[in-house]
Amino acid sequence: MLGSTHGTFTTDLRARVVACGEEPHATVRRMTTGAMEDELDVSGRPLHAPVPDLDRFFRPASVAVVGASDAEGRPHTGITRQLIAWAERVGARLHPVHPTRETVFGRPCFPSVADLPEQVDLAVLLVGDPLPVIEELAQTKVKFAVAFASGFAETGEEGAAAQARLATAVERSGLRLLGPNTNLNAFEEFRDDLDGPAIALITQSGHQGRPVYSLQELGVRLSHWAPTGNEADLETADFISYFSQHPEVGAIACYVEGLKDGRSFLLAADRAARAGVPVVAVKVGRTETGARTAASHTGKLTGTDQVVDAAMRQFGVIRVDGLDELQDTATLLARARKPLADGVVVYSISGGTGAHFSDLATEAGLKLPTLSEGKQRELYQWIPGYLNVANPVDNGGHPVGDWRGRKIIDALLADPDVGVLICPITGPFPPMSDKLAQDLVDAAEATDKLVCVVWGSPVGTEDAYRRTLLGSSRVATFRTFRNCVTAVKAYLEHHRFTARYHSPFDEAPRTPSPSFRKAQGLLRAGRQLSEHAAKQLLRAYGIRVPREQLVTSAAAAVRAAGLVGYPVVMKASGAQLAHKTELGLVKVGLTSASQVRDAYRELTDIARYEDIELDGILVCQMVERGVEMMVGVTQDALFGPTVTVGLGGVLVEVLHDAAIRVPPFGEDQARAMLGELRGRALLEGVRGGPPADVDALVEVVLRVQRMALELGDDLAELDINPLMVLGRGQGAVALDALAVCR
Repeated sequence: MLGSTHGTFTTDLRARVVACGEEPHATVRRMTTGAMEDELDVSGRPLHAPVPDLDRFFRPASVAVVGASDAEGRPHTGITRQLIAWAERVGARLHPVHPTRETVFGRPCFPSVADLPEQVDLAVLLVGDPLPVIEELAQTKVKFAVAFASGFAETGEEGAAAQARLATAVERSGLRLLGPNTNLNAFEEFRDDLDGPAIALITQSGHQGRPVYSLQELGVRLSHWAPTGNEADLETADFISYFSQHPEVGAIACYVEGLKDGRSFLLAADRAARAGVPVVAVKVGRTETGARTAASHTGKLTGTDQVVDAAMRQFGVIRVDGLDELQDTATLLARARKPLADGVVVYSISGGTGAHFSDLATEAGLKLPTLSEGKQRELYQWIPGYLNVANPVDNGGHPVGDWRGRKIIDALLADPDVGVLICPITGPFPPMSDKLAQDLVDAAEATDKLVCVVWGSPVGTEDAYRRTLLGSSRVATFRTFRNCVTAVKAYLEHHRFTARYHSPFDEAPRTPSPSFRKAQGLLRAGRQLSEHAAKQLLRAYGIRVPREQLVTSAAAAVRAAGLVGYPVVMKASGAQLAHKTELGLVKVGLTSASQVRDAYRELTDIARYEDIELDGILVCQMVERGVEMMVGVTQDALFGPTVTVGLGGVLVEVLHDAAIRVPPFGEDQARAMLGELRGRALLEGVRGGPPADVDALVEVVLRVQRMALELGDDLAELDINPLMVLGRGQGAVALDALAVCR
């Protein structure tokens, strides 16, 4: 049995990491990205997203259309016509460019960009191969270019190589490129008669953005549309950073097929979170089929979906599944004020409707507080006493047709525990539904609280819906229960998230720690470490391991057992030896010298028979009582090192109960990881067992993420399994470890 040798815990786990040999932030290195100085973390990566100056992209003073045409029947003719109309709307001077035309739509046409009478802000490339044009644009100092051409990374290896050449040319040129494989969505006409916060839209597939663009017909303002295409240069992250700095943008809606760079995306999401601007995203690739289809469309990495999902949640990006959810959630988040309370009250003219909606809301995690006895007595002034008004509130129907309807709504909104009122109207019944809709709109105009209505009619042509509800910018109107629940949950979670958001990048280590310098000497490029060597790596980062000795003889094993203390565990230790138990290379609960000698001979015999090269036999302290967990590091193609925590032993393989984060992250995220586990109750103590030392587990997670940050690509994989988490105040011990070096 293991005694309590764990050190005293302080309140701030980060302080303990520093106290165990890791230096506090010292000299900060800097780099320049455009006009922006940006701090670097310990691995040399930027800690803040640069914000590209895209003002001249969306509002250029002058535009060149390379490959312009007015010949009937040519595809470029329609595009040229649309660009001329767009330029007139935004007040830009447009210059057609074509080597064989003197005029295009009555405008003077120039043979090349170099021949234009002025320097242009934006060049739209209507050419099959944009690469030769890029060099000319660089010479004339064009700021932005758009390439519509397809046939690049979305087509396979040859196209990917062509895109790489294009990206290199763009990087040398100094201009910024949208595309290739993009479209005209950036040059759409946006309504200028709509007020209020706007949605900024980012899509990798233009057609998938149409539903959000069409929200303008329902009175929802749109400010920008960025169709990023293959993202040879400008990417989704650039537009998130840019849009999050614009005061008129209330929410950013994204349709993402793949990410160009995971780190850039998280930096942009961090910038949006700092600004309090919600980012709502549909991200395809949940299934193998979806990922494969997305790759053929834009040639982008969809990423391991579990990691993408965790990374988005970590940085406050709201992931939804459908385009309808994207519309409704982005609209609500753009237009609704901050919640004054997180309680939701469901109000309906039917008990069945209220019960149905309340089930869905509660299952989704929304808080439906029981109204106080005083509030219920107040409601019974206008609602028959046999109806339920505890929450959900059933008015029985008749009160909505007269003066009582508004009284009920006002009383509900006056409750300090209520931040959101939701009224599902399952179908139009004018004697009731029309008056109810008007009362809800009037009440919404008089309160700072959120009022939501679900209009369940499949027709959608009713005046109560089209004029009354959609005519109000203060009522959030939905067509389905599910979308309402999804949006309201996102709304409340977003404001909780931003209220407590502290950027993990602010605390990322800037300089290597003494632990890093110790660990460097333990790594073996391209090799898997033995268990003994992997545990030395853990020791270097202050992670506790059992008392143990590596021996090479039976006699030495007996002496080691006496020093370690019976009972002991004996294990074969060797590089490339991953699954010891399956091979019979672990012996547990040895209590005598004779058992130790026999175990040594048996382990070495098995190793010889299996042709396994050993560096020795480990004689280890036996740790029996605790909760088996696992903590690990893997390298993700998009995000780099990721940290995983979950149930240990065989349970991690059977139950797949694990949580993931992308470093850097702080103590709050480490604790949040544990809260996501289905088996978290084991840490709280079950069947009379003592609660586990969660603080010690969190500390291990933070130390492992420091290791992942500092060792970077040199550490391909780390698996601490099991990590035995002992009783509260007794610590956590890494009983086994596997480390693979790159």
